[in-house]
Amino acid sequence: MAEHRGGALTRQDHRALATWAAECAEHVLSVTWPDKEDRRPFNAVRQARSWATGEVPAGRAMRAAVAAHGAAREASGPAVAAARAASHAAATAHMADHSLRAAAYALKAVAQAGMDAAVERRWQERKLPDGIRALVMEAGDGSR
Repeated sequence: MAEHRGGALTRQDHRALATWAAECAEHVLSVTWPDKEDRRPFNAVRQARSWATGEVPAGRAMRAAVAAHGAAREASGPAVAAARAASHAAATAHMADHSLRAAAYALKAVAQAGMDAAVERRWQERKLPDGIRALVMEAGDGSR
């Protein structure tokens, strides 16, 4: 829970989680999103990053998250999970736990695309900043 709500999660760590979630989503979108015209999932990743740097408010990131979920509903195959990963990355601005769902959906997209999810998980773990590594690894998400 975030510090401003009485928890231990600092704003800096919350923003680091959003950046990590965006990296996880973008990594799989680049290989699983077939519709090059539909940029909603990519916009969600961009808004997650922009929220993490303080450039946009959480509401703007959340609107991008909702749009990416819409893209997921219209997609098929591994693209569904990839768009959901992007949506959860943007939704991390609202609640930090969404970062775990972004990583989990990214793993699901990779597995559905016939790629090695264990390799992707190791990539995700290498991308974790030291400041949030323990936080993420302790929290888990059912796939860690």
